[in-house]
Amino acid sequence: MEGRKWEDLNKDILVNVLGRVGMESLLLDVPFVCKSWYKASREPQCWEHLIFPSYIKPDEIWEEECPDKGFAERLAMTYQENLSVFAFVKFIVNRSCGKATIIKLPGYCPDEALEYIANECPKLKILDVGSFNIIINAIIPKFIIKWKNLEMLRLGKFYLEEILPQIGLHCNNFICLSAPYNYFRKDEALALVASLPRLKYLDLHRGGFEKEALMMILQGCKQLVHLDIRNCHGFCDDDAEILELASHIPAFMCEGSMVIPEIEPSYWHDLRLDHELSCDKINHDDCVYDFEDLFDDL
Repeated sequence: MEGRKWEDLNKDILVNVLGRVGMESLLLDVPFVCKSWYKASREPQCWEHLIFPSYIKPDEIWEEECPDKGFAERLAMTYQENLSVFAFVKFIVNRSCGKATIIKLPGYCPDEALEYIANECPKLKILDVGSFNIIINAIIPKFIIKWKNLEMLRLGKFYLEEILPQIGLHCNNFICLSAPYNYFRKDEALALVASLPRLKYLDLHRGGFEKEALMMILQGCKQLVHLDIRNCHGFCDDDAEILELASHIPAFMCEGSMVIPEIEPSYWHDLRLDHELSCDKINHDDCVYDFEDLFDDL
């Protein structure tokens, strides 16, 4: 008895499967298998989770072993042109027809791409800004109002004081924030506690704290079930006072954190000031940030 052919698979089942294969396969492999797969790949349900590669242009990739190199090269070869980041983001977002719920931005994402996403993706639940998009953090506050279903956000450095109140005002289902490499003073801690008292998951690893700011977070965010403050500075990982305040959190991680006297709070203030001044002088498309990749894939 001859087995069933893949092209005869029920369309709803096929769409469900194709929605899980990832952007590279969905764009560059699936459509060329057969007509039925091509038609299925154009269904908006296949494009609800938009995990962009860190690099879209092959000439932006310096590392020979970069996992995105093959995707970028295939993309350029298939479309016979060097797509701009904005053009590619717009092209992919249009495939979702407003149904996208998860988006991880590509590196060096221009402001207009985020604005397009804000206008075209009202159902967004999870947004990963990425490690090479620090400038974009500055414009996120004005778009938060468009993402009322937002539940999770991953950010780079800076602008937390501006972003957090907007989340508190407009995102009633928000439960997860990842903002590593940030420095928390009392002002940032107060903004976090006041804006997101129902927060459940918080990732601030490799950042810095005024100890009083960390204590404010532990006392104010009473619904936390996960807190990652590993490899931070400003407190020691065996601080009895901190451990007692965090004892109610089921998944609390602070290994590797320590006090480093030579790193003063003024260092973080000067770092942010230098960043803001440089952003005024350079074109975003030309920015290159030599930071470690902060986030794992969603």
